[in-house]
Amino acid sequence: MRILAIDTSSKFLCLGVYDDGKIYEYNVETGKKLSGLITLTIERVLKALGLGVGDIDYFAVGLGPGSFTGMRVGASTIKGLSWVMKKPVIGISTLDIIAENAASTSTDVVPIIDAKRGLVYCAIYKKASGVIAKRKSPYLLLTFKELSCKLKANSLLFGDACEVYRQDILKDVKGAVILDKEHWYPKAHNIIKLALERQKAKKISNAFKIEPIYLYPKECQIKIKNI
Repeated sequence: MRILAIDTSSKFLCLGVYDDGKIYEYNVETGKKLSGLITLTIERVLKALGLGVGDIDYFAVGLGPGSFTGMRVGASTIKGLSWVMKKPVIGISTLDIIAENAASTSTDVVPIIDAKRGLVYCAIYKKASGVIAKRKSPYLLLTFKELSCKLKANSLLFGDACEVYRQDILKDVKGAVILDKEHWYPKAHNIIKLALERQKAKKISNAFKIEPIYLYPKECQIKIKNI
């Protein structure tokens, strides 16, 4: 079985390939060049592995929340490949993917992504014995103050919002632990890990059903202005 997995909700193009038990990863910071790099990067990575898009059995994609543009580009690319190749898609929240960066812990695991405008994308998880993190809350869009009221002492926090709210975290969450930057962004092997789990559970979809996770609903609507 082969899986091609990507997440484009952050400043990185995170790409992974699963090939019968082996995982290959590639990460590149794309800035504003994602749309011009994503297809070329997928082609180059697959070619380096001696594969083509037609060899892929499942496509997996991080659906956000995160960068609106990044999510659209990533989801559209995977939807296009899925439709053309007539292969299933596994959509995964980026918060679920980042949550897997935490090692086994008895405390709450809280990935937080900077949503701008004084807000964070977040969710609260529990993880133990290296198993997949179990989400305890909905996916949330909150001010950090609102989030801090929901957190237990000694919570483990990580994600790019830690750079913005570090002082607030240490002040408002008793015993909070902030992981290093290497744990803040999606990792391809975690997308693969979650995709394999969902494929096993038959939680798969298709090109027509997967959509990015927008927690800013009003900001994502196209408004037609009469002239």
